[in-house]
Formats: sequence, structure tokens, C-alpha cells
Amino acid sequence: MRLQVFLSHSGICSRRQAMEIIKEGRVKVNGRIVVEPSTPVDSSSDKVYMDDKEIKQKSYLYILFNKQKGYVTTKLQQSSQKTIYDSLPQKFRHLSPVGRLDKNTEGLLLLTNDGDVAYKLTHPKFNIDKTYFARISGKLENNHRFQLERGVIIDRKKTAPAKITPVKWLKNQTALKITIHEGRKRQIRLMFAKMGYKVLYLKRLSQGPLQLGEVGSGCWRPLNRKEIGLIKNI
Repeated sequence: MRLQVFLSHSGICSRRQAMEIIKEGRVKVNGRIVVEPSTPVDSSSDKVYMDDKEIKQKSYLYILFNKQKGYVTTKLQQSSQKTIYDSLPQKFRHLSPVGRLDKNTEGLLLLTNDGDVAYKLTHPKFNIDKTYFARISGKLENNHRFQLERGVIIDRKKTAPAKITPVKWLKNQTALKITIHEGRKRQIRLMFAKMGYKVLYLKRLSQGPLQLGEVGSGCWRPLNRKEIGLIKNI
């Protein structure tokens, strides 16, 4: 790990601030002043000091949670609202959600205290795909599907291209999967509403390399080493 990254991951500063601090000669590695931000360090064996104070690598947690319908993605305690934290052990209640799901949307929600990972998974420039299963009212017409995939205007701004597949007709409803990489508030619901459809059910199945899999509603599991490696290397 680069020294600059080590400092930012410790939670004491940003990467840009870390670069300045190192170049100012305020950082020592194993007792020696280091002024090159890209200097490699081993967090398990090297001793890193800033202004003669030892810096410990911050411990990160990554929890994959299956959000239930009717729960809000917030830390605020509101008397009339059930939050996702009501379903989590106390030891995880300091973690923050990576992106939000509205109250009536179910599915995959990553919670972590790793700000770099949260940034990569949510910032538009990384184009991270998110796939949802949805049931909508009526039969989705092909011309409407093509319009949704090319982008529609919401709040005076066109949505980025989406992918809708497969499409299955269920009497008076349509079941489908839709993949987007934006994260606007209630985006999928608003996209279909633009075409005259109502979203009756919505569940996030994946976010980047993470898959919801068999995690039950209201349940969670820690990410495995491979998953952590994939999201860190985005």
C-alpha cells in the first residue's frame, strides 16, 4: 500500500492532504522521514508516525444487507419510521449505506465505514452498474422500452442509457430486470412514470461486483475477501 493511501485510510486526512503532509516531512516510516507519497508500506509490520504520533490503520467493515420494504435508509430516529438499523446489531450501527434505497424498495445495500469504496461505488464517473428486478403496471410496449433504454427527461435532465431484459408479461403486469449506473432519487420509479407505468415492486439485485444472492430479507452477511478486493480495485 502506498504511504499516501495508508494515511487517508487511517481516517485522519484525505489523499490530497496526505500528499501535502508527507511532502512537508511530517511523516516517518520505521523512524525515517519519508517525503515520497508513493513509498510502499506494509500495514502489518511497518511503523508509521505523523508528527511523532503513531498512525494505526483503521479497521474497515463491509456488510451486505437485504433491505426490507417499509424501512428507510437513514440513521435518524423518527418515531413513525422503521430504519435499516433496527435490523442490525449495535456493533454495525456506525456504518453508512453506500447509496440509498427508498422506503418501498427492497434489496442489496452495502454498509461500510470505508469512504473510498463508498465514493467509487456511487460517483457517476465510475459508471457502476446497479441491476433491479421490477414489476410494473400494464404491458411494457417495445417503443417505451427503447425510449427508456436510450434515456428519458427527468427534472429537465436526460437519464443515462439503461438496459431492460428480460421482459415477461404477467396478465396486467410486466416483470423485468433493469440496469442503470446513475443514482438519482427514485430514478427507476420516475423513469417508468414518464412512460405512463407504475412500479409495483422494486428490488436491487446487484451493485457493481456485489450480488444479493440468497441473503434473506432483513438479513446481512459480511463481504468475503474476494468481494472486498473487487470493490477496492474499482
